[in-house]
Amino acid sequence: MLDAWAELESDPGGENRVVVAPADSAQGAKHMNLANKLTACIGSSVAANAEVAGREAAAGAMAGLGNQTPALVIVYASVAYDLSLLLDSIRRVTGAVPLIGATSSGQFHDGAFVGPGCGVQVLALTAGPYSFGVAARDGLAAGDPEDLGRRLAVAARAAAEPGTQPYAAVMLLSDGMAGHQQHLLNGVYEVTGAAVPVVGGAAGDDFAFRETFVFEGDRVLRDAAVALWIASDKPLSVVSKHGYTAASLPMMVTEVDGLCVRRIAGRPALEVYREVLGDDGSALRPSAYVALAQEHPFGLIQPDGSHLIRVVRMSDNDSDLLTFAELPPFAAINVMAGRPDDLLGVAEPVVVEALEGRDASVLLMFSCGARHAVLGSRVSEEAARFQAAAGSVPTFGFYTYGEFARNRSIAGHHNATVAALAL
Repeated sequence: MLDAWAELESDPGGENRVVVAPADSAQGAKHMNLANKLTACIGSSVAANAEVAGREAAAGAMAGLGNQTPALVIVYASVAYDLSLLLDSIRRVTGAVPLIGATSSGQFHDGAFVGPGCGVQVLALTAGPYSFGVAARDGLAAGDPEDLGRRLAVAARAAAEPGTQPYAAVMLLSDGMAGHQQHLLNGVYEVTGAAVPVVGGAAGDDFAFRETFVFEGDRVLRDAAVALWIASDKPLSVVSKHGYTAASLPMMVTEVDGLCVRRIAGRPALEVYREVLGDDGSALRPSAYVALAQEHPFGLIQPDGSHLIRVVRMSDNDSDLLTFAELPPFAAINVMAGRPDDLLGVAEPVVVEALEGRDASVLLMFSCGARHAVLGSRVSEEAARFQAAAGSVPTFGFYTYGEFARNRSIAGHHNATVAALAL
């Protein structure tokens, strides 16, 4: 499947050409040391000044590496910073090694939670038994997202130069306000096939829902996606869980227009939704949807009986029922239910499954902003539970505007879900 898209690498470009992350002049974006275990070190800062915060977080991460040179740097940060200055200050410490990242709506590492509005965290990694390749591309909203995904996957794989390593995974970060997340993932899947799992998330902006960004090298990118190809000599697996359970019988979506769900089982969707919740309509004002609708999303039923969560929201006119990710026409769905204890209940299982049978150095995690809203004042418990289950393995993640977690099926864009990959 990969060879079928090899010609995409030779696209002469224009404004939307694929860009491979810069690295040292000797090896490009390839960093591989099969003899050693990966070393992962985390630094963080909540300083208000971008230059200070970047320097502190990067210095903390690099100090843990000792004399080792990082093969990759991952950065998650609040949009409150001057992001260009933040990246510049980080790279003054880490050097010009491949860097990826995203803006967030809260972050967590090592059991600590930092809420929206401030904070940056930096993960510095040696290569260990992996080979990393980074690529980025813009034009996600205005262009063809499937084509973008294809070209992105081809470029990231080429940058990794995996050689004889038979296994791989892809970490995907995207502009959270651009939409088309499943279409982007579909394009990646057309290149990778079912053999290469995908994990990641859509960038946040401290719940302002105005503008989000991804990072590649020293660039702050809007309307873009960045991919990390991770070549490995052993299989890699992505784990995802959400904690919601079905609260209705299965129903069919019979009319949908983009994100607007108009009819379910031939009836007005909002009417059906209210019936399931036993609500007379008074609780479903737009200002109240976080308290009710995010605890009762739709579950898109998969062939194996599992659910892809689709968070429900009200339109401003109080008459339409909307979702944060598209539902296909004639899809089978359940209305789901999940309270804070239900969502927190998957923290340990997702970590245990991700680490099972692995001598891991770090656990890359992605949790949803919708979970943040449902958990409310208990949101810091999620980060603490992740780390308690991981033991001595550090956890590193952020709150997203949608998660990527695909192992076998082409679908894999989630809401209100936790996704994890152990390295």
